Amino acid sequence: MFHFSGFNMMFPDGGRSFQATYKCFSVSMLPGNERSDVEKGGKIIMPPSALDTLTRLNVEYPMLFKLTNKKKSRSSHAGVLEFVADEGKCYLPYWMMDNLLLEEGDILSIESVSLQVATFSKFQPHSTDFLDITNPKAVLENALRNFACLTKGDVIAIKYNKKVYELCVLETKPGNAVSIIECDMNVEFEAPVGYKDHSEQQPSAQPGGQAAGGSEAAAGGAVHEEVVETFKGSGVRLDGKKKKDSQLETPVLKKVLPRGVPDYDFQFGLLRFDRSIKPISDRAQEDAEGATGEAGIDADSFHGTGFSMKKSRK
Repeated sequence: MFHFSGFNMMFPDGGRSFQATYKCFSVSMLPGNERSDVEKGGKIIMPPSALDTLTRLNVEYPMLFKLTNKKKSRSSHAGVLEFVADEGKCYLPYWMMDNLLLEEGDILSIESVSLQVATFSKFQPHSTDFLDITNPKAVLENALRNFACLTKGDVIAIKYNKKVYELCVLETKPGNAVSIIECDMNVEFEAPVGYKDHSEQQPSAQPGGQAAGGSEAAAGGAVHEEVVETFKGSGVRLDGKKKKDSQLETPVLKKVLPRGVPDYDFQFGLLRFDRSIKPISDRAQEDAEGATGEAGIDADSFHGTGFSMKKSRK
């Protein structure tokens, strides 16, 4: 009887899943050298006894596991990196423990699962600093090589240029948990948390129906004249002569240039030319007409002969 029972233990029924409970710790608690590579990905470290049990079971490869914190009713998914942990313990990346609301030494249930291959995923950065990355998709693709699966609702952490960026997994297809090992996955990004579009940052409309700063833009760069009050009081000339009565009463006109208003509708690769500027020939004609109009005389009214200051030699 005992030999028969042992024979059944060595060759269990196909399709049995692996289930175990361990005390979980962060990677920083792992004895020996520092394992910073574990923090960069989504894989855990399990004890050798787990490998021994998994080899006896008909577990699908790659090995994927569902991690559950039953006290907090939180779950996630991960792959396995190595089987070098002490018996009864497992080690997780810190960001994964944070998602599962785990503390050092809490009990974690681990179960082997089979997940569908990912076709689509959507991420939302938790900081606007992520926009400073030149090619975020390439950075994310390189970071996800250390992950085995993704779970909807998790907040993963990736490291780039000695800085850690957190991204929330908003959506995954074809399921809420997917495998990302050797797959072609479409990736989209949601606007980072705290990001505001420039249209929302534009000044609100004024009672006149025109946005603040719009009057300056409509002016087309025209020069505005502003009357500056002169000094009010008595003055004395340095040479002792009597000052003119109108010397301090003449208003001073100060030319004020409008502040530059950026073109918020600018499109990259498109050139716009200001059609309101008149040709030089038209402006010269208007200036000539304006000058004769102010003088009140016609330019053709000047007739006569000219004389030379130098006497001509005969």
